[in-house]
Amino acid sequence: MPKRKSDFTLPTLDDLFSTQEERDEAKLDKIRDIPIFEIDDFPDHPFHVRDDEDMMQLVESIKTHGVMTPAVLRLKDDGRYELVAGHRRKRACELAGLTTLRAEVKEMTYDQAVVYMVESNFQRSTILPSEKAFAYKMRLEAMKRQAGRPTKDNLVPLGQNFSREELSAQTGESQTQIQRYIRLTYLVPELLQLVDEGRIKMRPAVELSYLSEESQLDVAEQIHINQCTPSHDQTIRMRKLHEEHKLTPEAVEAIMMEEKPNQRERMVFNAERVRRLLPKDITPAKTEDFVCEAIEFYCRYGRGRGHGNPHPNRDAR
Repeated sequence: MPKRKSDFTLPTLDDLFSTQEERDEAKLDKIRDIPIFEIDDFPDHPFHVRDDEDMMQLVESIKTHGVMTPAVLRLKDDGRYELVAGHRRKRACELAGLTTLRAEVKEMTYDQAVVYMVESNFQRSTILPSEKAFAYKMRLEAMKRQAGRPTKDNLVPLGQNFSREELSAQTGESQTQIQRYIRLTYLVPELLQLVDEGRIKMRPAVELSYLSEESQLDVAEQIHINQCTPSHDQTIRMRKLHEEHKLTPEAVEAIMMEEKPNQRERMVFNAERVRRLLPKDITPAKTEDFVCEAIEFYCRYGRGRGHGNPHPNRDAR
C-alpha cells in the first residue's frame, strides 16, 4: 500500500534561518494578479454569491482600494486555476469591470481545498441553512477521505467513527445538529427554499428529508395550495406512512388539510424583500419585533401626518 502523504512537514533550513520579514516577502511573491477568465469556481460551491447591497459596497471598495485581502486559488492539472476562497471578491471584480483578481496560489489537494473553502466562508455574518448543510456534508466527506482507508490491522475505515466528532469540536455544533443539517441536503429545492426562508423549521424539515422526491413535491404543492406548512407531528406521520409505502398524494393532502390546534390565519411575506429593507443590525430573532414596532409607528404617525400629535418624534421609540 502506498504511503500516505503527511499533512505536516518539517521546517526547511530557509524557515529556520530566515527572518519573519524575509518569510513575509516570500509569501508576497506568491500573490499576483490572475486573469479572471483563467479562474474556475470551486465545484459544487455551497455558498451563494448575491448581487445585493453588500456586494455593491464591495464593488465600490474594490474600485477605490482594490482587493484588500487576496483570494486563494489552487492550480489544477489542466493548468487553469480553481477558486478556493474569494467568490464574492471575484464577482465584485467582474462587476467593477476588472479583468484580473489579486490572489495567492496555494498548493493543496482537493480535500484540503474543501476544508479551507468551508472554513473561510464560515466567517460570513449570515449563512443560510442550505449553505451550512451542503458545506457540512462536503467538509465531512473530505475529512473522511483525508483520514484514509482501513489498515490491515483495523478493518474499520479510519475517520468513519471520529470525523463527525472532530467536526463537532471544530465548529462548536453538536454532532446531532450537524447530522440534521446534512439531512437538509436530501430535500427538493422547493422545500429547501422554505427552510431558508424560515417557513419550515429544522425538525419538520429533517422528517421530510426521508420522503421520496415525489412525495416531497406533493408536500410542496400542498404548502402552496393551503399557504401553510406541516407541523412536526404531521411530518412524523408522513414519514411513517412513507416507510409503510402508504404515503399517496391523497394521504399528503389529507394530512395537510388538518387544522392544527394552534392554527391561525397566516400572513406570508417575501423574505428577501423584507430582508432588504431591514437595518443590518436587526437579527432574524428580532425581525418580528422590529416589523411590528415599525407598523405600530406607521399607524400612529405615518398615516396621520399633519393631524394629531404635532411632535411625531416625541413618543417614538
